Amino acid sequence: MQAILLVGGKGTRLLPYTAVFPKSLMPIGDLPILEVVVRQLRREGFSRLVFAVGHQHEMFRAFFGDGGKWGLSITYSLEDEPLGTAGPLRLIPELDENFLMLNGDVLTDLSFGELYRLHCAGGHAATIATARRQVAIDYGTLEFDAASRLVSYREKPVLAYHVSMGVYALSRSVVELVPEKRRFDFPELVAALLAAGRRVYCHRYDGYWRDIGRGEDYARAIEEFEEMRERLV
Repeated sequence: MQAILLVGGKGTRLLPYTAVFPKSLMPIGDLPILEVVVRQLRREGFSRLVFAVGHQHEMFRAFFGDGGKWGLSITYSLEDEPLGTAGPLRLIPELDENFLMLNGDVLTDLSFGELYRLHCAGGHAATIATARRQVAIDYGTLEFDAASRLVSYREKPVLAYHVSMGVYALSRSVVELVPEKRRFDFPELVAALLAAGRRVYCHRYDGYWRDIGRGEDYARAIEEFEEMRERLV
């Protein structure tokens, strides 16, 4: 099975740390985040990984090489200019009929293999792993009508959303909707799929997930890693 790892970003939300290291190589415990992900993928049966690289790409090659240390095949797809979170797919010549794509800074105990199998069995164009997040609003919120008459008042509400985990299973056919040689992000790909009437499935997941690209999540992941280590690695 094949997985594409998006590791070309600059990690601006984690500056100044990412001025030295790419965010996917930032440490969690005694391991870089990306090595945790690589080990999980190997455990789940993925044997061929493609790193979509750009910024500081030499550091990924130096650390991971051809993947032999982990019993994997790792190749690299280099973008000269930032192509976003879906644009790099145009540069990868040998995609499987179905494959996994994920951000290289995701820390989760989601079963990547199960997500892949559900996607293949369902015949979807894309399958998006989703998590539930709550956002606390620190103000009283007001709703009023066109005449400015108050309709409702809520004091410091907590809003709940389903959000993308940055982990996707995709059909190779989605690449035909990705334009060449320009930035194209995953939300744009999803919009194009829906406009074309293609099936996009959301896989709800209630387990552990941290978006390491966010400073708050990274700090929590460092605190939680040793307790979660056996589940993650």
